[in-house]
Amino acid sequence: MGSLLRSVSGVRWADLRDTTGAPAGGIPPLLSRIAYGDEDTARTATEELGDAVCALGFVVSEATAPAVPFLVELAGAPHVACKAELLDLLESICQTDQWHSAAAAAGGSKRDTSYRQQPGWEADARTAVFAGRSVIEGVASSVRPKEAAAARRLLQVIDHIPPFPEL
Repeated sequence: MGSLLRSVSGVRWADLRDTTGAPAGGIPPLLSRIAYGDEDTARTATEELGDAVCALGFVVSEATAPAVPFLVELAGAPHVACKAELLDLLESICQTDQWHSAAAAAGGSKRDTSYRQQPGWEADARTAVFAGRSVIEGVASSVRPKEAAAARRLLQVIDHIPPFPEL
């Protein structure tokens, strides 16, 4: 993948599922297209990656949390063309609470076992976004207004997001 995404091959993507339920093996090529493609290629790949890791802007999967560090890495890389879009995707991932809300409405994990893993996916993804804070802070001071604004919005979300509902 190159020096930018050198640890992406350390993730067992084929063992993970994306938001469609398909194996997440398509995520590394999308990350590579974002990192090394031209602006149009990178934007298209970001949209496709958004569908795979945060469907509809509010549903995450088991592949989301492993993808987040690479999204953060790309958002902090100097030559990546679609930083604002990556930061918007990270914001959506951070705000996701669909599975927690569904589990809480079903009476929590004690009463409905169909929601045992999914809230963990959300918590892990949010934790991964929080771990990228220093990179996001760096982008917030960018001279590019669109990137800086997206990073500042994400930092606001990180600072003010309520905890997940009790299950």
